[in-house]
Order: sequence, then C-alpha cells, then structure tokens
Amino acid sequence: MRMEKLNLVICVWFLFMCECCLCRFVVENISLKVTSPENLKNTYETAIANFGIPQYGGTLSGYVVYRKANQKACNNFADDISFKKKTPGDLPVFLLADRGDCFFTYKAWNAQNAGASAILVADDRPEHLITMDLPEDDTKADYLQNLTLPSALISYKLGEAIKNAIENKDLVLVNLDWKEALPHPDERVEYEFWTNSNDECGPKCDDQINFVKSFKGVAQLLEQKGYTQFTPHYITWYCPNDYISSEKCKSQCINHGRYCAPDPDGDFSEGYNGKNVVFQNLIQGCLYKVANESGKPWIWWDYVTEFANHCSMKEKKYNKDCADDVLKSLGVDNKKVDECVGNTEENVENAVLKAEQDAQIGQGDRGDVTIQPTLVINNRQYRGKLDKKAVLKAICSAYKDTTEPSLCLTDEIETNECLDNNGGCWIDKVAGITACKDTFRGRVCECPIVHGVKFVGDGFNHCEAPPTLRCHVNNGGCWNGTNDGKTYSACVDDHTKGCTCPPGFKGDGVNSCEDIDECKEKSKCQCSECKCKDTWGSYECSCTGGLYFKEHDMCINPKHDDKSGGWGFAWIFILSLAVIGVVGYTFYKYRIRRYMDSEIRNIMAQYMPLDNPPDVPLNLSHGNI
Repeated sequence: MRMEKLNLVICVWFLFMCECCLCRFVVENISLKVTSPENLKNTYETAIANFGIPQYGGTLSGYVVYRKANQKACNNFADDISFKKKTPGDLPVFLLADRGDCFFTYKAWNAQNAGASAILVADDRPEHLITMDLPEDDTKADYLQNLTLPSALISYKLGEAIKNAIENKDLVLVNLDWKEALPHPDERVEYEFWTNSNDECGPKCDDQINFVKSFKGVAQLLEQKGYTQFTPHYITWYCPNDYISSEKCKSQCINHGRYCAPDPDGDFSEGYNGKNVVFQNLIQGCLYKVANESGKPWIWWDYVTEFANHCSMKEKKYNKDCADDVLKSLGVDNKKVDECVGNTEENVENAVLKAEQDAQIGQGDRGDVTIQPTLVINNRQYRGKLDKKAVLKAICSAYKDTTEPSLCLTDEIETNECLDNNGGCWIDKVAGITACKDTFRGRVCECPIVHGVKFVGDGFNHCEAPPTLRCHVNNGGCWNGTNDGKTYSACVDDHTKGCTCPPGFKGDGVNSCEDIDECKEKSKCQCSECKCKDTWGSYECSCTGGLYFKEHDMCINPKHDDKSGGWGFAWIFILSLAVIGVVGYTFYKYRIRRYMDSEIRNIMAQYMPLDNPPDVPLNLSHGNI
C-alpha cells in the first residue's frame, strides 16, 4: 500500500515539475591525480558523492585495490579481508568497486567496514559523470547516519584502465584533491542552506534537523563576527495550470497553485499535507526576513531549532499556533511575520516564495538546486553528509588564505603544516620569527610584520626588515646591552646590514661587545695632572683642584706650583679670547657701516636728481652741510 502511495506522489510531482525537465543540474567534481603507473599518470575528474564526509580543503593519497570477488562491493567483505592500515607508515587503501546491483551507499558502507580510506565507484557505461546520492526509499537506512567514507564516481574509461593496470600487477597510486573544490575569493564566506520544515520525510529530514541543531552555535558565532553571510532557502514547485483545480493541487499548494510541496508522508488521505509544509516554510522564510532587517539574522537558527523541538508532526503540533508561540519566546514581532506571510488562500504572488523560486534556478557555476537538503558555499553546491565538522571544514576551505577565523585553525579541524620543517619557509630561530603562516588549505610563506615593521623578501629563503627600520626588530640581529641605566647597541638604522660595536666597546657586534678600559689602555685622560676612572662604555677624567679640557686632554690647575706656567698660560688664553672678540667686533662694525652707506646712496639715486656728473662720485657727509 505504501509503495502505491509513493508512486502516486511521484506521478503528481512529475506533473508539478514537468517544466523543470531541462533543469541544469551541476555535478560537483574534484581532481583525481594518478601518479603511478607511468602510462596512467594524469589528472582526472571525479564526481563527489552526496554522502560520506569529503575532505574539503585537503587531500588524500593512497593505492587502489580491486577485488575479483565482490567486485561491486554489494556484500560484506570476508572477515579475513581488511583494508585497514596495519602500521602508521602504510598507505591508505582506495577500494575500486563497479557500479550496479545495489545502492551506492551500500558499496561505501561495506568498504568502510572493511577499513578502506575511500571508495572509487567505476561507472558501468560511457557517459558524463553523475552525482551519487542517498537512496530515496531504503528500509535499512539507519547505517547512513554512520557512513563517513569519502566517496567518488570515476568514468568507465578510467575504471577499466585502473583495473587493467592492477591485473598487470602494477601499483596504482592516486591522490584525491579537495583543495579547489570550493571558491575562496575573500575574507567572508557566503553560504545558503536549502532546507524544509517537513520532519516526516525519513533520513534526509532527520539529517537536516540534526545538522541545524548541532551547527547552530558555530553558525551564529561566525555570523555575529562577520565571517559569514548565511541565507536559508526553501525549495517550492508550482502546480501546472491544467491541474490547479484538482484536489491534489489544492492539498499540496497555496496561493492558487503557485507554491507547492510534496505530501510529508506520501498519504494524501490523512495527516499533514504539502500545503501545511509550504505554509511553515513561508513562516520560516518571513522570520528570517524580519530578523535580517533587524540586524539579527542568526535568530533563524534559534527558531528552526525550537520549532523542531516543540512543533513536530508526530506530536500533532505542526501548526501556526505553535509557530506563533516560538516566535513570541524569541521576542520576534509576530505582526511583521504575519504581514510577510499574507493571505495564502488568495490568488496572488507572495514576494518571499516568488524570490525562492527564482533563486532555485542556478546562477553562474552553481546549477539548479534539485537535491534537498542542499548547502551552497560561495555559489558552489556542497556534496556529502550534513555533519557539523565536515560542513565547518568546507566553510573554512572557502576563505582566502590567511583570512580564515581562528576557529578554522584548531587542531581538531586542520593540520598545522608550519609544524613540519617550518613549512619550508624562512625562519629566524634566534628571534623566533617565521614567514610560515598556517592556513586551512595548507600554508603560505610570507615575510612577517613584527612590531609594525614589514619584513621584505621571498618568504622562502630570505626575509629582512627595511634598512631604515631594521634595528626596531630584534635589534637587527646585533648585540645590545644595558648597565647602570645606560643602553648601547651595535645596530645602526641607516645600514642595510652588519653590526658595529659603539664607541667605547670592541667585539664582533653580533654576539658580543666588550667595554674598552680607556684608563688601562692609556688611550684617554693621560695628562700629568689627570686622574682616570673607567666606566661602562666610557670613562671619567678629573684634575685635582682644577678643570679638565676633554678636547685637549689637559688640566687647568690654579694651585700648580709654577704660577708663571700655570696661571700665566691661563691668563694668556683668556686675554687672547678677549683680543679676538674686540677685533671681531671692530671689523664687524666697519663692514656694516660701509654696507649701509652703499645702500643709502642707491636709494637716494632712485628718488633724487643728482648734480654730480656720472663719473664724479657722490660724497655724503654725516654731519652738517
């Protein structure tokens, strides 16, 4: 009976979607690089499965195994067959299985139980790659919750080539690369979640609500910090004009057949119907619109979680009253939400649902959204299990290198490549400065900024501070020391490199500079009356009862026994200074006087007629005429 109902649902929705037969579904691919044997060396495309946990942002290498028995992997592998790594140095095993005879997920589950690290399903016909999806009606679907194996579909031609190589005893080494699976243009990731309020559609509905509950905290944190821009979406269809008046359309659609959803349990005669689902989808869409306009779009996660907890179909609370209670508990203005929802019985368009139908059509490389639920990250569709850690990895891989939030660089999420040989980048071990910057997809070698100073270089073999600022960072790698409140450095800012001990010190300037004892070496303070005392980096020189002239390394002592020699020299020195001052002043005054006379003559010549002939000099008197 259930199968008949299911067939009826399929027939009805075929009519609803008949105009979508030409929908552009995009298969999301990643690179599969074969590194051995020589005749297969190349990079091939492979389609990511919509189950298991893909390694977004990373790579996985291993060797391929193809079993002659159980070639399609539809049965459990014998207990004596294990693909598990026996030692840490063992290569991971990629199980190659043929397509056909059972669900794709069965193949992956059997490979996972046997210890394989990944499964490659070889197509059984020459065709374009397809996306392996979850089964629509699997009575043993409980295993899907635990299916984590990375899975991909390869072409028939490549599958045959690999099987032939294995038959010839060749070791087939491959590398799956998810690093470029998603675009990573800038420091903010934009992602969409195409979901549904229906909670009676089996494993897919269970997966999506469990994902919302587990991912809520991470999503809200990223959104509040400005690292992401999240938008929820809801897939809707419309009823063809010829069937709008039918009971099937009326029970599955609102607004006169414009917006429809399939019956939750496939039973048109009882329980909730598609009309109820579309209505609740509309409430959630309007809630997001109102919350986004208030600057708090992350409230959507709270609402969907609380609605799932308190308003389930199973408890017969999947209705507007329960939805209103949840809205009130979150402090959302119910009136604004009701205005957005409008009258769903009228033959009019609803702005929110119309926008959803338009967004469902693929833009750019994204393709149309036809699988539900679907996650779209930076306009590319995510493939794989809706797992909190897996989705977070995918989002982290969509940031431009070095702009990802710290959450993406935790040990639980990624491997720090800078811990292995410093990532092959430049490093100053003495100063503890490195050019290696860990990123989610790997690492970059980029000269660092230290204390506001940007180092320059290639980042791999060489980085240094600019010459004018090099002493600001680790003292330019030169010696420096402090003693008795005095600090000396062997680094000179205007030198591009090298270290020179400052005056008063000697040494290589890098490892050490030792104080010079000027007194012991008799290089300073050597006059007969001088008393020398060494200090760190300098010296002190004094004269008993007199004055020390450092420039001339001499003492002027008034108590010297030879007064004619001591004081005589002092008086001669002082008188000499006085004579030089008087002569200088006289000369200065004479020159100024002559200069002023010349200027006055020039001025008077311009404004007064002169009787003197041109060749007769004008004599001026500075007394009476």
